[in-house]
Amino acid sequence: MAGKDTLVRVRDLSVRFVSRDATVHAVNGVDLDLAAGEVLCILGESGSGKSVTMRALMKLLPKKAVVTGGILVDGRDVQAMHENELQEFRGSTVAMVFQEPMTALDPVFTVGKQISETVRRHEGVSQAAGMARALELFELVQIPSAKRRLDAYPHELSGGLRQRAMIAVALACRPKLLLADEPTTALDATVQIQILLLLRQLQQELGMGVVFVTHDLGVAGEIADRVAVMYAGRVVEEGPVTALMRGPLHPYAKGLLGATVHSGMRGKRLTTIPGAPPSLEALPNACSFAPRCVEAEPACLAAVPAPRSPIPGRTARCIHVPDNVAG
Repeated sequence: MAGKDTLVRVRDLSVRFVSRDATVHAVNGVDLDLAAGEVLCILGESGSGKSVTMRALMKLLPKKAVVTGGILVDGRDVQAMHENELQEFRGSTVAMVFQEPMTALDPVFTVGKQISETVRRHEGVSQAAGMARALELFELVQIPSAKRRLDAYPHELSGGLRQRAMIAVALACRPKLLLADEPTTALDATVQIQILLLLRQLQQELGMGVVFVTHDLGVAGEIADRVAVMYAGRVVEEGPVTALMRGPLHPYAKGLLGATVHSGMRGKRLTTIPGAPPSLEALPNACSFAPRCVEAEPACLAAVPAPRSPIPGRTARCIHVPDNVAG
């Protein structure tokens, strides 16, 4: 059961995209909790449902999406919110850092103007106060020559500076929850680590809860307190980041770790996960990973495995994982 300091509580979240030709089951019965001041990393390959889950937390999915289940953020029912409530909720309670800032920032306004208008919209301050807050945020995210950069348009900034400006926009109204949707994927390795360290530093200084989406285990190791591994729209394993990295329980999590490049691998063959993810239009009523799993047996195809908890604080959806074993 969620505690009093729980910032996010998701129960049995499912998202379907219905069209004339097919129904895509993008998210299937996801449960997540996030404590205030905690960093949860959602990990998985493309198409596993990570970004859809994130957008559901802000009610940003298109109208054709059929969303069921419960989503509480800071004690508020997101599903029950109307448009006026959502406009206040987005920015002041929860904000998002997107993967590509060039599509998230408005190209016809300076970045300083965009931050200033966000602050004015939510806090009702003057234009001068809004620009002062924008400068404060640029300095907070460590943009060099911050005052001069306020007058720059998004295309005039480098990729790293645009991402820092996007983070500044997200932090403009001091949100309690920050959602980061693969914010470093498009950046080179040097800039990537700078952004990760910056996000972790800001999270600790501001006491925010953070949900961070990535497909990179190295990124998860740098920034997360806990990790939730998603596959075919379900969370197949969850636990503290260090414990999961040292000893994954689910075969898919083991496969991800085995397929990760790290130091000391020079000259060695990279382990791969055979096969391909299942179609989200026709998910089996069984373990979705079974066709690719080296540990699969007939019982894996009998039903969708229920979450098992062999160790307090860790869960995995696999029949090979023992349940309720202390240690």
